[in-house]
Amino acid sequence: MVGDHCSHSGERQAMHSQTSPKSGLSCKMVLQAVGKVLRKSKTKPNGKKPPTEEKKLYLETEYTKVRVTDIDLKELVMLPREIDLNEWLASNTTTFFNLINLQYSTISEFCTGETCQAMSACNTQYYWNDERGKKTKCTAPQYVDFVMSLVQKLVTDDDIFPTKYGKEFPNSFESLVKKICRYLFHVLAHIYWAHFKETVALDLQGHLNTLYAHFIVFIREFNLVDPKETSIMDDLSEVLCSSSADAQNHVKER
Repeated sequence: MVGDHCSHSGERQAMHSQTSPKSGLSCKMVLQAVGKVLRKSKTKPNGKKPPTEEKKLYLETEYTKVRVTDIDLKELVMLPREIDLNEWLASNTTTFFNLINLQYSTISEFCTGETCQAMSACNTQYYWNDERGKKTKCTAPQYVDFVMSLVQKLVTDDDIFPTKYGKEFPNSFESLVKKICRYLFHVLAHIYWAHFKETVALDLQGHLNTLYAHFIVFIREFNLVDPKETSIMDDLSEVLCSSSADAQNHVKER
């Protein structure tokens, strides 16, 4: 995905005996009532103000209906009978990496350490885990850089993503693909959550929607990402991953 209570006991004691001539309510009772209201305004035990529920611009119909293709995504991601499963996963994972990296690059100038001080999406904050398993909080651009650097290293490693005929995939291949897809989902979710306005300004929402829908259909087809991980974007997935008939009705010609 991620209060301080000041005590003014002296002032309250000094005001304890004072009363309102009209209502007869003591100042202490008034202060207690105000304090109760203020406490209720804090929904978390640590006293932090609750995050404001932001309107999800990317769910507006005028944007969700925009696509750049009317192809049946379910059919597109299905494993062809003559293709090895690992070969199919490798090919698609590499393609998604390149496309998501390209999509992020279009808004990267707006994703800075100042504008995105945490890697977040839908009130979920993501932390980076290094090779030693150490959990680190970092800015969104740092997190995305870690993701892209790691994935680039993996997909260009011929021992993991073999390109030579007859070379076997490692036993850990599927788990690595799942790890890559989970990270790539985080990047997509952040783009929607933090940079959809910029995406619309660049008139790239159709590309983003199509890429997201294609990716979600793919990872669902091969169970590559835990549904709990992607649940934060279920509202968008439900809209975009509709039937091919709906997609055809809503496609925007380019």
